[in-house]
Amino acid sequence: MNPHFNLKASILAASLLACSAAFSTPISKADFSQGKSRISADYAAAKVGCKDLTANAKDVCMEEAKSREKVARAELQHSYSEKPADLVKVGETRAKAAYAVSKEKCDDLAGNPKSVCVKEARAIETKALVDARMAGKISATRRDGAQDKVDADYNVATEKCETLAGDAKSSCVANARVKFGKS
Repeated sequence: MNPHFNLKASILAASLLACSAAFSTPISKADFSQGKSRISADYAAAKVGCKDLTANAKDVCMEEAKSREKVARAELQHSYSEKPADLVKVGETRAKAAYAVSKEKCDDLAGNPKSVCVKEARAIETKALVDARMAGKISATRRDGAQDKVDADYNVATEKCETLAGDAKSSCVANARVKFGKS
């Protein structure tokens, strides 16, 4: 079994979770503040848990703790802002965090196996970064496309109103504005 299979599966699962996060409701400022405090406390506890480890195991543990903190902060920021750019940042942060942990784990190896391990981790990171950025572009394209569809439907509705006159035309245009959210 490939030792990086779990990493690949984790990145895929994280990407899918990021997509579902796009449909949540924003959190309040108070929840955001509490979330930051919780993340800091979790990070401090994780660092304490690494204290008894030695050598590279301690380094891996610390990198995992830092990575979890970075990802949690990115997720929290997106939950608060709900900006598409922050969703992309969540995916990028996950990819970079997974790479940092994998690279640290590669330090247990030497020679060619270590080189292969690092290059494989970098390749996985690159793919995950591309996926995160592509998801952001797809999201923006969908949003822009949806607005284009509404605009096209509004234009058709107002064009139909052109065949009318007087109050009927005014009423038709007003109804079209209401229906398509135009002011």
